[in-house]
Amino acid sequence: MDRDDELDEQSGDEQPTGPIAQRLERLEQLMDRGSQALGSGTAELRRDLAPAMRWAGRSELRWPVSLVVLLVVVLQLALPVSYRLADRWLVAFVELGLLAVITAITPRRIEAGSLLVRSLGLVLLVVMSLANLDAMFRLVHRLLTGTEGADATALLLTGASIWLANVVIFALWYWEFDRGGPAARHHRTGSPYPDFLFAQMATPDIAAPDWRPTFLDYLYLSFTNATAFSPTDTLPLVLWAKCFMMLQSAVSLVTVALVIARAVNVLK
Repeated sequence: MDRDDELDEQSGDEQPTGPIAQRLERLEQLMDRGSQALGSGTAELRRDLAPAMRWAGRSELRWPVSLVVLLVVVLQLALPVSYRLADRWLVAFVELGLLAVITAITPRRIEAGSLLVRSLGLVLLVVMSLANLDAMFRLVHRLLTGTEGADATALLLTGASIWLANVVIFALWYWEFDRGGPAARHHRTGSPYPDFLFAQMATPDIAAPDWRPTFLDYLYLSFTNATAFSPTDTLPLVLWAKCFMMLQSAVSLVTVALVIARAVNVLK
């Protein structure tokens, strides 16, 4: 082996030292930081592109729901005795008792996905729905048989109470079932796809990036469906939502048509 080959072999075994080695180490550090920044940037980009309903956002407040439940109880108590499902205070006592337990478990925000809270909420909804449907059937039966409607003012007040309670109750059904309920929507444990298509979902550019429906949005949905007898700016996407909206429209149409027709006839 000549001297040139020996020098080449020795230079190949040695590691780079001095300024060159420092520059290579600095370059490796910059490349690592760049890859980490790219990874976090990609995650943020995916979050921005994903719909807000798939984020784990802020939980809903309890008080709007409790307030409208109290409104339903007051409307049912205001009905004449002949329109009540049972004893005057029995249904109200059951509804208020269930509401008190639910509020005690989740007093401020609806965060915990408790099976007990959801079960009690569904029982409360069933009781309110049965009481209101019973009052509606009694009203319709008496209007058709001619045993009700002599007093136009009392008839309009009774019909309005049943109609308004119907709006609130269906709003609670929509709110409770959409994507598994408020707790499931908060924790993203329900369906990733919405049951109702709100305008902010169809055109996200007109809403805040973190927008998501709350109870008041479902109350608006129920009110517009009860007045227009059809979907307006919010569309049902799944079968249960379509069936519930169809049922609500039918109940609202029958109640309004019969009550107004009879009241106008009495006023004449």
